[in-house]
Amino acid sequence: MKHALITALLASATLLGNAQNQQKAETCNQQHYVPTAENLQARNEFSDNRFGIFLHWGLYSMFAQGEWYLNYGPNKDEYAKVADAFYPHSFNAEKWISAIKASGAKYICFTTRHHEGFSMWDTKQSDYNIMNTPYGKDIVRQLADECHKQGIGLHLYYSHIDWTREDYPAGRTGLTTGKDPKKADWNHYYKFMNAQLTELLTNYGKVDGIWFDGWWDHDEDTIPFNWQLPEQYAMIHKLQPACIIGNNHHQTPFEGEDMQMFERDIPGENKNGLSGQSISRLPLETCQTMNGMWGYKIKDQNYKSAKELIRLLVRTAAKGANLLLNIGPQPNGELPATALDRLADMGKWLNGNAGESIYRTVAGEVALGDSIVSTCGKGKKAPLYIHILTDKKDGEIAVTMKGKAKKATNLITGDKLAFRKDKATGKTIFELNDRKGDEDDYIIKVEF
Repeated sequence: MKHALITALLASATLLGNAQNQQKAETCNQQHYVPTAENLQARNEFSDNRFGIFLHWGLYSMFAQGEWYLNYGPNKDEYAKVADAFYPHSFNAEKWISAIKASGAKYICFTTRHHEGFSMWDTKQSDYNIMNTPYGKDIVRQLADECHKQGIGLHLYYSHIDWTREDYPAGRTGLTTGKDPKKADWNHYYKFMNAQLTELLTNYGKVDGIWFDGWWDHDEDTIPFNWQLPEQYAMIHKLQPACIIGNNHHQTPFEGEDMQMFERDIPGENKNGLSGQSISRLPLETCQTMNGMWGYKIKDQNYKSAKELIRLLVRTAAKGANLLLNIGPQPNGELPATALDRLADMGKWLNGNAGESIYRTVAGEVALGDSIVSTCGKGKKAPLYIHILTDKKDGEIAVTMKGKAKKATNLITGDKLAFRKDKATGKTIFELNDRKGDEDDYIIKVEF
C-alpha cells in the first residue's frame, strides 16, 4: 500500500496530468473491452457481498514494521536472508477462513506478492518464494482450497512493482535497496509478471478477482510509462472470464477494469488524499485497515472498536460500495487476537437481523452526513433501511424520502415504530421511543 508521504505528491495537478497521459498511452490503439456475461454476473455478485477481508502477509511480517519496511533503507540481499527463518508454524487456513466466514465477510483478498518481491506460492518463475523457506508449503494453495471448500470468494493481490528484482525499472520507491538501475529490463519483467499471473489463474481453481497495486510508482515520470495493462488485462480475462480486475492507481478506472477501489476512503470522500478521482459506475470497494498499518507492526495496537468498524461498514454500504477490511497476520501465522475479536463482534451483528440491511443492497436515498445514512434492497417494492449512527438519543427523526411508507419497524428487535407525515415539510417523522442511544447502529426498516 502507499506510504503517507506519497499523499501530498498525488494531489498536485502535475501528477494528475501525467496520470492522464499515461492512461491514454496505455489504451491507445487497443480494442475496446467488452465484458463477458460471466464477468457481468460476477460484478453483481461482488457488489452483493458488501464485506471482504484483506490479508497483508509476507516476509515483512518477520520484521514487524509494516509492509513498506524494505523501502526505508535495508539492503535487499540482507532483507532476503529472513526467508531462511520464515516458519509460520501456527498458520491454519481452515481457522483463518472459518473466522472470516463467521464474521459475515464473503470474500478475502490475499497478498500473493507485495512490493518486497517475495511470492507466497509455489511459483516456478522465481526462487524467492515460500517453498524455499523452512516452512516450505504453498500458502496460496491452502487458502484457495479452504475458500473453495467454505464458499468464500478468492481475490488475489499482486504488486506491479518489485523492490528486489533487477529487471524492474524502478520508479520513485524502493531506491535504496541496492538494485543496479542499469540492469532494468521491462520486457523481461513484464513476461515474468504475466507468467506468475498465469500460474495463479490456472493452478488454484476459481479466482474471483485480481487486485493490482503499484501503478503510482511511475506517475512522476517525464515520459509516460507504459505498463501494458490492456494486454495484461486481456490475458487475465481470457484465462478466467469471470475474474474481475481492479487496480489501486487512484485514478478513474482504466479500460479493462471491472471494479473501482478507494484506499482508506469511502467513495465521495477524500480524507486521506488518495481518493479524489471521480466515481465510476463499476462496482465500488473501500479498503481500510483494522488498526493503522496494512502489514503486521508490533507497535500498532490502535485497533478501531467494533462499533467503529460496524459503522464504517454501514457508511460504505450506504455509498453502494464494499468494505475490504484489512488484517496483518503475525509472523507465526496467526491472526492477531484483537483482530479475531473484532471479526467475532462484526459477525454477531451481521449474522443477526442487521445483515439484511447490508447484503444485496444499494445506496439509499436518505443521507444526513455521517450520522444518518441509508441502504435499500433491490427491486421496486424493496424496503429502505435507515441507519442512525450516533450515540445521541433522539426521540424522533425526520427524513425526506420518496414513496408512501406502509410500515416501519426496528430491524434488530422487530418492534413496530410509529410514524407520521408532516404536511408542512413533507418529511416523514419516525418515533424512536425504544432507542437507547448506545446502539452500534439503530436501523429503521421502512416498507412501502
